[in-house]
Amino acid sequence: MQIFTQTSKIDFLGKSRFALIFSALLMVASIGSLFVQQLSLGIDFTGGTLVEVGYSEPVDLTKVRGALEQSGFKDATVQHFGTAKDVLVRLAPREDISSAELSDQAFSTLASVAKAELRRVEFVGPQVGEELTNDGGLAMLYALLGILIYVALRFEYRFAVGAVIALVHDVVVTIGIFSIFQIDFDLPVLAAVLAVIGYSLNDTIVVYDRIRENFRKMRKGTSIEIINASLNQTLSRTLVTSVTTLLVLLALFIFGGEIIHGFALALIIGVVIGTYSSIYVASTSIVMMGISKTDLMPVQKEGEEEEEPESQP
Repeated sequence: MQIFTQTSKIDFLGKSRFALIFSALLMVASIGSLFVQQLSLGIDFTGGTLVEVGYSEPVDLTKVRGALEQSGFKDATVQHFGTAKDVLVRLAPREDISSAELSDQAFSTLASVAKAELRRVEFVGPQVGEELTNDGGLAMLYALLGILIYVALRFEYRFAVGAVIALVHDVVVTIGIFSIFQIDFDLPVLAAVLAVIGYSLNDTIVVYDRIRENFRKMRKGTSIEIINASLNQTLSRTLVTSVTTLLVLLALFIFGGEIIHGFALALIIGVVIGTYSSIYVASTSIVMMGISKTDLMPVQKEGEEEEEPESQP
């Protein structure tokens, strides 16, 4: 059989113990940071004021931050928006002053650095931010639940559990890295995390589909040998897809501007972790749950055994 000639060249599952240790360390570090440091939530979730100004000439952000700190805006987030002449400032809410007065004071400070034009002012209330936080968490839970049902119906319940374990691993590690390095977590980053769920699931489904096919076609070999062969057969497709996706994301991260840095970074982390988890976490999970050939063999229809002898001469 042709499949026999494609037996495993890389012993992926032979290194599963090291992969599990690595994944466990990543999960512990991520969960620990989420409890201790928590996430550095952006204005979308915490509420606050966003002020966009356009200068007549390029400005140094260091000078802008220094002027804002001297005026009492120590927690302000400053970044270029599009060009070096456009500046975007995010201000945390304050109880002693209204949002309108806060934006006026901030613009006066920004105008003192150089001649500036007010382009946009947006207010996000804390209640809206709390609602977005809850809705975002529910969106991830619903996505994972839907995936669990879909994979269980298409494959077998152990595959569904393995897929969800891999997805939880990817989401926790991606969010954990944002927590560890205190990178702003806003709505675009949340959208990127949800996109990571879809990307990682697609990778896992491709691997699972080949595993199921090989379990039915390969007459010899243990479960580990068949899964290793399946991983090797899908390796080139997995790497080509991941590398081409990363090239696009790196271009977005480098040339896309500050406004989508968080979005691109979350996707880059998610693609790398998702590729790793589809090879090690998802496959190792079904091995640990005792998947075997008998679990994936197609159900034989009644009367097939009786019809087979009649076709023999």
